[in-house]
Amino acid sequence: MVGNTVGLIALALGWRRSIWTWPAQFLSGVILVAAYASAQLSGGVGKQLLVIGVALWGWRLWTNGKQQAQDGSIAVRFATWKERGVLLGGTAVGTLAVGALFSAVPDLSWNPWPDAYIFVGTLAAMVAQARGLVEFWFAWLLVDVVGVPLAFSSGLAFSGLVYVIYLALVLWGLRDWWLRSRTVFSQASQPDMEGAPA
Repeated sequence: MVGNTVGLIALALGWRRSIWTWPAQFLSGVILVAAYASAQLSGGVGKQLLVIGVALWGWRLWTNGKQQAQDGSIAVRFATWKERGVLLGGTAVGTLAVGALFSAVPDLSWNPWPDAYIFVGTLAAMVAQARGLVEFWFAWLLVDVVGVPLAFSSGLAFSGLVYVIYLALVLWGLRDWWLRSRTVFSQASQPDMEGAPA
């Protein structure tokens, strides 16, 4: 419960484009590693270690790119078609590979393919977030489409509730980042009037 709650806080901070989203994601991962380890769920531990790694990478990117936007916040934008293709292709290949691994080693997951989809989709969303891509929110929506019904049907009511709250935050965050990217684009496309004749 604590790990998932911190994860919610991390998503809310991401919506606000706060660099603190990454320490929060890191902390959530550490807590969940401890939880999975105490339950002797090695698959969960391995997944969270990857999440921690991506959180550290995202933290570094946002720290280095903190001044990209004119107001000093993290600059956000839509991905190029090439970036979208890489994200979609990587997610598809990753889901197939992780799903096959989970199927071959049942101890890693009790529901291999949906679990692989959610896990790889989460990593894809974090990578897109680290790069300041609006598609980050679409990736989370696609994760929720599977995560919400899977959690409730598996009797994991708290996890299901967390995913429902994620969904609400994702919709608000998507709107905010979408508008933000349009504002930045409009400012960037305005001609430089400095020195223009009166």
